[in-house]
Amino acid sequence: MFSDLPLLSLVIWLPILGGILVLAAGSRNALEARVLSLLIAVVTFGISLPLLFNFNTTTAAMQFTELHPWISTWSINYHLGVDGISMPLILLTTFTTVLVIIAGWDVVKSKTAQYMASFLIMEGLMNGVFASVDAALFYVFWEAMLIPMFLIIGVWGGPRRIYATIKFFLYTFFGSVFMLVALIWLYLQSGSFSILDFQTMKIGMEPQIYLFLAFLIAFAVKVPMWPVHTWLPDAHVEAPTGGSVVLAAIMLKMGTYGFLRFSLPITPDASHQLSWLIILLSLIAVVYIGFVAIVQQDMKKLIAYSSISHMGFVTLGLFLAWAIMTNTGSTQGVALGIEGAMVQMISHGFVSGAMFLSVGVLYDRMHSRLIKDYGGVAHAMPLFTGFMVLFAMANAGLPGTSGFVGEFMVILAAFKGNFWYAFLAGTTLILGASYTLWMVKRVFYGEVANPQVAALKDINAREFVILGLLALMVLGLGLWPAPLLDIMRPTVNHLVQHIAVSKL
Repeated sequence: MFSDLPLLSLVIWLPILGGILVLAAGSRNALEARVLSLLIAVVTFGISLPLLFNFNTTTAAMQFTELHPWISTWSINYHLGVDGISMPLILLTTFTTVLVIIAGWDVVKSKTAQYMASFLIMEGLMNGVFASVDAALFYVFWEAMLIPMFLIIGVWGGPRRIYATIKFFLYTFFGSVFMLVALIWLYLQSGSFSILDFQTMKIGMEPQIYLFLAFLIAFAVKVPMWPVHTWLPDAHVEAPTGGSVVLAAIMLKMGTYGFLRFSLPITPDASHQLSWLIILLSLIAVVYIGFVAIVQQDMKKLIAYSSISHMGFVTLGLFLAWAIMTNTGSTQGVALGIEGAMVQMISHGFVSGAMFLSVGVLYDRMHSRLIKDYGGVAHAMPLFTGFMVLFAMANAGLPGTSGFVGEFMVILAAFKGNFWYAFLAGTTLILGASYTLWMVKRVFYGEVANPQVAALKDINAREFVILGLLALMVLGLGLWPAPLLDIMRPTVNHLVQHIAVSKL
């Protein structure tokens, strides 16, 4: 039934065209803009669900493919498709966008139509990144999505929004230039921009090293990895709540998705030679950035540093493969690290999005994100506190929540590669609990700090729906991760077989 429908084109272009329609029709009526935006977001999410329900979990091949000539002179095609890696990320994008639209319903009072339209357009562009099988098309979507996020932070952000916006744009654009050079080189060697063709090319070690480093610069900035992470806390602090949610839940995943789609399959031998570098940077992010998070006084900045630390787990899981193969002499356990990284990507999307939305709930009432301005919030907002404690536990990796599953799988894989990798990675369970629970204690428990906190009102129906849906996702993935693992396993196993064979 759905195999003949261009589902991927619909989840890309419907929100983009819908965003343009919101700009045209909603500029004079804020309510009209909100209703139309929510309708488009919900319909887009509904269209994305057949990708899940009709997904074939027995093959690693691209599914729901669409192929049309675009720029024939340079062999550039409008080529779309999804596999077990990209499909869950598209669902995460469409689901998160619905929540962001609802979250901004009453909060955004200035330029409402433009705000809603920016998120819809960005949704379509991000879906385009995950669905592109043509490298040129991928690059177009990759760069274009910077524009709506640039506007979201620059127009609706905080007092230092211009500084944060320029820093965000320069960092990410700088990294993308190196990726463009790498893609052009691959095109000149293969005569095609197909990512699948790139993955079957025979490439010497020296070119692989250069390609790997070019991709590393582009994707490390997007993750972001230490030491190119400094743009993220500034962007999060200045961004409106919806911008922080999309940035943490989806945009950061594009860096790790790039490693999975480009670095590992195209340059496996260079990835082997330089895996120590990625593991080192990942462990620094897990441990050092965890300590940095502990001393933060701004809740948003604390969660931003927490995101960097947790994304270090993802990059660690992706590049444990060669340490495991060297230590064990086989590929057994390699898939565990990559699958753990993928689960952590999805889990982090739910947990970080929930954490930023929760901080937004407090900021809407108190207009402060400083921990010292709170205390005893649980007395005034018991229902909200229940949600926040759940998300905090997930952020700390409590068993039974989604935050535990991915981290546990990566730590198990790390033990197969090197005991010290696992030991250092395991410190995140202590550090994560330290900075997360320390924040929860100071903000929610103890005596009521001031009259403003005493006067707080608990969450309304709109906020309950948003946080309730995220709580279901966090618990569902934590208690029953098998469906997600079944979706990604054939693609991951194919990737493991691919990287285990030298391309030299």
